[in-house]
Amino acid sequence: LVCGTRGRWFESTLLYQKMTKEKKNKPSKELPLGFVDRQEKELLVRDFIISNIKEVMIKYGFQYLETPSFEYSDSIGKFLPDKERPDEGVFSFRDENKWLSLRYDLTAPLARYVAKNFLEIPKPFKRYQLGTVWRNEKPGPGRFREFLQFDADFVGTKNLMADAELCVMISEILEKCGLDKNDYIIKWSTRKLTDALFERLKIYSSDKKLKILRSLDKLDRLGWEEVKKLLSEGRKDQSGDFTEGAKLSSSQIQEIYQTFLKKEVNTREDKFKNGSIKDIKDMEDYMKTFGLKNNKFDPAIIRGLEYYTGPVFEVNLNFEVKNSKGKTIQFGSIGGGGRYDDLVNKFGNFDCPATGISIGIDRLVFALMQKKEFKINSTKPIVICIFDKNKFSDYVLILNKLRDSNISSEIYSGEGKLKKQLEYANKIGAPAVIFYGEDEIKSGKVKLRNLINGKENLIKIENLSNEITKII
Repeated sequence: LVCGTRGRWFESTLLYQKMTKEKKNKPSKELPLGFVDRQEKELLVRDFIISNIKEVMIKYGFQYLETPSFEYSDSIGKFLPDKERPDEGVFSFRDENKWLSLRYDLTAPLARYVAKNFLEIPKPFKRYQLGTVWRNEKPGPGRFREFLQFDADFVGTKNLMADAELCVMISEILEKCGLDKNDYIIKWSTRKLTDALFERLKIYSSDKKLKILRSLDKLDRLGWEEVKKLLSEGRKDQSGDFTEGAKLSSSQIQEIYQTFLKKEVNTREDKFKNGSIKDIKDMEDYMKTFGLKNNKFDPAIIRGLEYYTGPVFEVNLNFEVKNSKGKTIQFGSIGGGGRYDDLVNKFGNFDCPATGISIGIDRLVFALMQKKEFKINSTKPIVICIFDKNKFSDYVLILNKLRDSNISSEIYSGEGKLKKQLEYANKIGAPAVIFYGEDEIKSGKVKLRNLINGKENLIKIENLSNEITKII
């Protein structure tokens, strides 16, 4: 008896250990930080925005282009630190002794494409692209590690008319998507201001320049006091993460403050003899000629990417955006861009000036869904309920008649009885269900139940499509 008890106890222990081990080995149902599952309403709003973008791009004469999600890591260049593994800013893996990276943006792949096809493409080359990009960075509200981006670029022209027209084009897209002119503003400056500033401050290190640019790019979101820490020794954010600072002197930081916060650019032309004043005046003239009024010159517009060489611009919203907890947040820009006259040249000896602008589509969706109620038709199917599996061919006959009339419809594919079938139809938001049981077969008609008002009608099969169109 004791041996039998011990044997059962031992078997139970082994079974428990096995169950515990299996439970521990189950994959996680949670997503990594910065990645989200997107539901139908959000995707339909996104489709609405994309359709408006494509209409505007055709109207403005841009060509559609698609580049691969992966590039050789050295093609993305500036995002890769001097480490064995290129893991800062990008997601990478090694393939046949070469590093591949998921694209960080759509601009570097465009520059690579232009260099590869330089002799074949027209100049200027006007292209637009919609594609997913990936950033191995710290996520935030409406800021993801994987997101859909829209880019439009002029390649092969130094004319700042192109830069101004990109701003006009973005303005038209936003208004087609439902924003008013007072809902957003396009702020712009020129990178030549920072170039001249670096000369005056005797800052020549590329790494230090990039730290300063990325710090100043956070002015809108963090404010001067926090950016000042990034320009100095460094800053610890609310989560406790520490970002090393640019280690500038107090006099250098004060010079930056005078330039970008006091905004004394137009009265100090003697310090900006590198073409920045001409950039500013040309952009002002083009904006005025195009009739774009809701734009503003702001020297604090920096853009955190190193490759910009001339005018830079950002699109900022003028209304509050809240996070999932209902708290108002510093949302930042929904898009921006600028001139990058030297990027194509990095892929070969090509003199190919360029300018471009982009919108983070998912960020725009996040903001727009708070600004307005989208009345987007989400088509739900008519559900044909199963009463007798032996009559399946009759159900298919009804299904085909509906689908031939372009009516979304389905035969219930589960195993439940009628109550469960109706629960399913209600849960998916079906506008109606069709009953074709013994009584309906005898009458030669089907019963159509309107799930919106609960009314039922017996209808001849040949008239069914017409009756359903009255409901949907």
